[in-house]
Amino acid sequence: MASQEIELKLRVEPQHLPRFRNSPALAGSAGRPAAKNLESVYYDTEDLRLRSRDVTLRVRKQGRSFVQTIKAANEHAGGVFSRGEWECAVPTAEPDLAAVTDEEPLRRLGPITQADLRPVFASHVKRQVRMLNGAAGRGPETVIEVAIDQGEIRTSGGDVMPLAELELELKGGDPQALFDLALELSGVAPLRIETRTKAERGYALAAGEAESAVKAQKLMLTPDHTAEQALASIMRNCLSHVVLNEASALKGADPEGVHQMRVALRRLRSALGLFRKLVPADQYGWLAAEVKWLAGELGNARDWDVFLADLLAPVEGALDEESARGGPLSALREAALASRERAYERARAAILSARYTTLLLKLGSWLEARSWRQQPLSEEAARLFAPVTDLADGLLAKRHKQSRRRGAGFAHLRAEQRHELRISLKKLRYAAEFFRSLYGDKATAKYLRRLAALQDDLGHLNDVATAESLMGRLAAEQAGGPELWRIGGGMVIGWHARGVAQIEPRLIQDWENFAAAKPFWSKASNG
Repeated sequence: MASQEIELKLRVEPQHLPRFRNSPALAGSAGRPAAKNLESVYYDTEDLRLRSRDVTLRVRKQGRSFVQTIKAANEHAGGVFSRGEWECAVPTAEPDLAAVTDEEPLRRLGPITQADLRPVFASHVKRQVRMLNGAAGRGPETVIEVAIDQGEIRTSGGDVMPLAELELELKGGDPQALFDLALELSGVAPLRIETRTKAERGYALAAGEAESAVKAQKLMLTPDHTAEQALASIMRNCLSHVVLNEASALKGADPEGVHQMRVALRRLRSALGLFRKLVPADQYGWLAAEVKWLAGELGNARDWDVFLADLLAPVEGALDEESARGGPLSALREAALASRERAYERARAAILSARYTTLLLKLGSWLEARSWRQQPLSEEAARLFAPVTDLADGLLAKRHKQSRRRGAGFAHLRAEQRHELRISLKKLRYAAEFFRSLYGDKATAKYLRRLAALQDDLGHLNDVATAESLMGRLAAEQAGGPELWRIGGGMVIGWHARGVAQIEPRLIQDWENFAAAKPFWSKASNG
């Protein structure tokens, strides 16, 4: 039987589960809560071909019966899971491909045989289920199944991952109700959005995989989209980019985690700015302020990652290792690493905070409810329902013109003027990437290459300027401590100041190349 599963997973601490079970938010459930033990075994081929196709196959024991389930690729939308699902009864705990009669799941499974399948991991969960009719203050057509799960995932190799979570699955009504109920539950005890399915966590455990950073998923807009549909798609894309990098940023082992999370937040702020005139002022103000807050909390961690990898390391590499050991650069690295750890502690605290979870849930609710419609009828508001191409052409032209104006007389611009130009170019690049699927790919790619080259060089100038600020932060943190690192700081800043002068001709050429670039959204550039 085929169905579409829409659910929101919320991770909680095991000791808080009784508080959720007794919460007034779940008191209106129909009938008595049903409790059951779920034992599910997940199958794949030796080379994990199903996983590579974003398909999961499991057999779950329910009482004395067995149910085989095939789930299609998970579509993340700010924490909401939306997946195709096909179920059928099977006689034993072994999968039975012959029992699958629907062509769609068979197509997704691909050319595999019964003999190819073997167990990869299993989940053992004690589940209590509540069915809420009229959930989150909605009408009777809104039905949410709330599953309170506690248990573990086990691999055949003996690895174990504990589970404690709430699953809110929409059975009928508006998906916004999932976020509204989650916000109500967040007042009961701390919770966080879980961005991975049990299957994704099980595969990662079985493979011994660390949390990895994720780049933004490709956006696909068409000329048939309205401005409102583009707004929703772009914002969902940015929100998913944030939450999918949360785990990697928390771990902190790979600098790319915090980097991609900050990129996601910059994209989110840029998207809000693009659609600012179409969104009520109070809604824009709150969202922009919260996103700016979170980006700021992650900023120091990213600054130190860049300093260590892109500024300090090249200087260390250019000097003789023996002469550098125990010297100013070694002292600087030690001080910088300590400061980086403090910055990561601050970033982790922000990501684990109730404020962060509230931001994600409110933003998700805002998107599902299309809350921007809650404004008086006006010429600007009416643009929400105009073709997205009308809006995109104007927005891209405006940001392109703004960047050209700020870069006029580039060779003679002061440092602060080049900084303003860099920010303008960043906003232009995000806008171009948001809307690029609406235009010819060849012209778009050429424009973006020129834009990226100039932006990257200006970004390096900003990194060098930031190094001076970082030395000031170190001075405040190291007050009264050893002074040897200060010499190292001066060496790094001096080294890169010389490099900045050397790349000036390239910078000017990059500016001229960009200034001469033909806008890809113009009719001329698209034939």
